[in-house]
Amino acid sequence: MGKLYCIGEALIDFIALQKGEQLKHVSTFEKVPGGAPANVAVAVAKYGGKSSLITKLGNDAFGDFLIDTLKHNDVEVDKILRTNEANTGLAFVSVKEDGERDFAFYRNPSADLLLTDHDIQSDWFSTGDILHFGSVDLVESPMKYAHGKAIEAVKSRGGIISFDPNIRLPLWNSPAACRDTVLAFLPLAHIVKVSDEELEFITGISDVTEAIQSLFVGDVQAVLYTQGAKGAELYTKEGRYKSSGFKVTVADTTGAGDAFMGGFLYKLLEKDVQVTNLVQLLNVHHKEILEFSNASGALTASVKGAIPAIPAKKHILTFLSTR
Repeated sequence: MGKLYCIGEALIDFIALQKGEQLKHVSTFEKVPGGAPANVAVAVAKYGGKSSLITKLGNDAFGDFLIDTLKHNDVEVDKILRTNEANTGLAFVSVKEDGERDFAFYRNPSADLLLTDHDIQSDWFSTGDILHFGSVDLVESPMKYAHGKAIEAVKSRGGIISFDPNIRLPLWNSPAACRDTVLAFLPLAHIVKVSDEELEFITGISDVTEAIQSLFVGDVQAVLYTQGAKGAELYTKEGRYKSSGFKVTVADTTGAGDAFMGGFLYKLLEKDVQVTNLVQLLNVHHKEILEFSNASGALTASVKGAIPAIPAKKHILTFLSTR
């Protein structure tokens, strides 16, 4: 089985304890580990895969806490650097009544944005590995170029690139800057995940089918179109596959999309995915892969927080066996 490498942010989510309040009205928060790449890495490790996080953290208590959390969840931390030049990133999250989130980020810059291309070593990666990333750490910073180096290195070793734009507009100088950057990195990926809330923003196309087809540019071989509780659709150049979601009582959607993605990438690794067999594997095993991914996301949404909410593999299998 290959290894999942996630590059990007690991941070602290301060989750508002008063549900349904705007952040300015919230007085108490709970500290939980987060960051989309970290969430995905933990999910894969929890399900039995090998995963490693590539990032930089501050030499502070929050950085120590994240390292301890990742180790506890069996994520490799040897490619996490520490710095005194900036603090570990923070995000304050208010959860609305419907489970959706309101964010405020404190990273100007945060330590993760200081990871450089010189910190990336090409010999880390092997054939059969997957590199997963999002757009949060693609803002203009050294980390953006570290992404470029890592993508190039993984491809040179025959690995697979996975991209979840995971749009967070408050982090960008303008929506146009975010869109342009996503569109620049998108052709470098083999797998692209996009949510129903992001599709039109990214593509500028209102028709769903047309918008999804427009994502098949460059090296893109598969597109995951997620629709929250409604489930997900998988598109390859050879097929379109729909999988219904699972109905659960939503406690907090933070990390649910990352858990979905972690489940998806774990199943690919479990089946010894390669660039050369990716589409065939998805065409044959799409039902099993999407069901596992949807269950991973649903169970995570039923519990507050991100990393602590990601279920164990046995809980997903038990959940699926009752459906």
